[in-house]
Amino acid sequence: MPKIIKSKEFTAKKAWGAVDIANMNGITTRLHWTDQPYKWHINDGEEVFVVLDGVVEMHHKVDSKVVKNTLNAGDIFHATIGTEHVAHPLGEARILVIEFEGSE
Repeated sequence: MPKIIKSKEFTAKKAWGAVDIANMNGITTRLHWTDQPYKWHINDGEEVFVVLDGVVEMHHKVDSKVVKNTLNAGDIFHATIGTEHVAHPLGEARILVIEFEGSE
């Protein structure tokens, strides 16, 4: 059954709460709401991180040095395999995340 999700209306009871949108052969698409940073992590595979609403400061490591980029609504961060990263929303943010099922 088709579904429509109004991303700008989505909120969660806690930071990084999510609604599952799709699972396509082990690749999940989830909509997250947050107003708090996540944690430094490395995914099991690649991750596509799309800011739908709000502003997120994405920190990732390159040769052990932290690089920071500001992502606005419509911006996309692609974490390649082995990329250590953490997202810091500046206020509330809604984020679409596509990754392997069970990734952090």
